[in-house]
Amino acid sequence: METMISIECFVRSAEAGSFSEAARRLGLTPAAVGKNISRLEARLGVRLFQRSTRSLSLTEAGQQFLDEVGGSLSTIQNAVANLASAGGQPAGTLRVSMPTNFGRKYIVPMLGEFLPRYPAISPDWAFDNRPVDLIAQGYDAAVGGGIDLSPGVVARRLCPAHRILVASPAYLDEHPAPKSPADLHEHDGILIRSPQTGRIRPWALVNRSKQQAPITLRVRMTMSDPGAACDAAALGLGIALINYSESLTHLEAGTLVRVLPGWHVDGGAVSIYYPAQKLLPAKTRAFVEFVVERFRAERLAQLLSAV
Repeated sequence: METMISIECFVRSAEAGSFSEAARRLGLTPAAVGKNISRLEARLGVRLFQRSTRSLSLTEAGQQFLDEVGGSLSTIQNAVANLASAGGQPAGTLRVSMPTNFGRKYIVPMLGEFLPRYPAISPDWAFDNRPVDLIAQGYDAAVGGGIDLSPGVVARRLCPAHRILVASPAYLDEHPAPKSPADLHEHDGILIRSPQTGRIRPWALVNRSKQQAPITLRVRMTMSDPGAACDAAALGLGIALINYSESLTHLEAGTLVRVLPGWHVDGGAVSIYYPAQKLLPAKTRAFVEFVVERFRAERLAQLLSAV
């Protein structure tokens, strides 16, 4: 058991790139993690990490050892966790990352049915619009769009990631509504800055005939949050390009109306991501299957399509 703890400290430190972050994930002190790794190095007779005051990197032997034990450690831990689940039911802390507004509107409401079905699971959810690295950051799953499928990660599609142009009725009363994408250059734009790159992505509009057109709005303001962009558009400050899922509440209330309704931006898909493991933890498998089933049963893919 002592060796298993030391190996886990090693693997988590290699994933996180620091003893302190590994300690946070393991519920230990950085000193305890360092001692466990030193003990493991002494037992193996090799140095696993190159240490400095500012960095932590694997030695050649450390990389070889990580390649050999990393997957096996997860398999053993998942097997133990699944057998130790309360009454044979999925159990444990479920760490999931998801976009703030999408998660609050479409994933959080599922807890009312999910938790009574799996009472031994304890959600630990992070709400962030930036994609995460599942493996390096220690998440069991993530919901979102545009997450790179790095080695060891799989995805299940939930719904389209469409974006549309919207404006308030007051704005359109004062400014002639664009009749085609070519008219957009005459209007103020409320655009969203990418949380990954810090830039405004040059999205292209597409219609049912698969014709494409650039978005040429004058940049009046930029926001990092789609909800804030909606609010700004509802104040009559310009035309916003936002996620269709974000717009529904405003469209239903009439505070926003769709601009160029025959056109949208195809941003791919919103998916649920999780590690590709032979023996997935029961808590993760239960969550993934539940979310996929609820999206199917509630026809959310159709509801969230702008086409």
